[in-house]
Amino acid sequence: MPLLDLPLEQLKTYQGISPRPLDHDDYWDRGLALMRGVDPRIELVPADFQTPFAQCFSLFFTGVGGARVHAKYLRPRVPDGKRHPAVLQFHGYTGNSGDWTNKLAYVALGYSVFSLDCRGQGGWSEDRGGTKGNTVHGHIIRGLDEGPEALLFRQVFLDTAQLAAIALQMPEVDPERVSATGYSQGGALSLVCASLEPRIFRVAPVYPFLCDFRRVWEMDLAKDAYQDLRDYFRLFDPTHQREDEVFGTLGYIDVQHLVGRIRGEVLLTTCLMDPICPPSTQFAAYNKIRSPKKMVVYPDYGHEFLPGCDDAIFAFLTRP
Repeated sequence: MPLLDLPLEQLKTYQGISPRPLDHDDYWDRGLALMRGVDPRIELVPADFQTPFAQCFSLFFTGVGGARVHAKYLRPRVPDGKRHPAVLQFHGYTGNSGDWTNKLAYVALGYSVFSLDCRGQGGWSEDRGGTKGNTVHGHIIRGLDEGPEALLFRQVFLDTAQLAAIALQMPEVDPERVSATGYSQGGALSLVCASLEPRIFRVAPVYPFLCDFRRVWEMDLAKDAYQDLRDYFRLFDPTHQREDEVFGTLGYIDVQHLVGRIRGEVLLTTCLMDPICPPSTQFAAYNKIRSPKKMVVYPDYGHEFLPGCDDAIFAFLTRP
């Protein structure tokens, strides 16, 4: 079959080429300490959409930097007196938490669902901004010139951990059965969430984004979801004098460098013809996961609808 990337046997051992900052662990430990020092001021607002078996809410909380962050929250309407499992859902780049109806299968089975709106994208979460330069397509590079602590995705990553902490503290939720899932950016954020909140039980990412930035660049795939990289160099470093510095800073938000923290079971789905999030970048992350894991490979598919994938994820996350 044709190859977009490395042969599968090489992918299985590929370790990535983007650098890992020497203080990476300290950086994220500081971020988590900052997050835990924020009063989340949790607010539940009943939604207009309701069903006979699901209570639906807009959940708001304050994240790092003072932004008000939004998530959809659904829970079984009739409590049985026992704590029940929960699923955290994360959406694709520029999207939002989606419709209420595509979350109801979990609620019908007795699960709560929390679905995050990422800051500054297609939902209701607030982006406080405050950075110079390109913000048109620039979430990957947002804050890059102000230093690692200013990166927008640092805040988004911490939002995933804060949402998980809120879910784990809900009196109706079983803290030993909280899982995470998502496609593309959502796949990356599900891995990040389980990395920063190691109590996450199971993780089901699909073709995760935000991995091995330098590999994306060297494959000439800094377009579509990774257009930010091309825009940055063309606008702010046209002769690449700062190339090593740029990729070094982006290493703080490179998912492959976080996943070694995961303790939960992982089911990662990848596609070998993916031109948006190249397979090697996803394998760079998968190969560093040390907890129980399995990969499902779609050889002929790209960054698209995958038949049977949602069913497999549902079965995995709801398995006893």
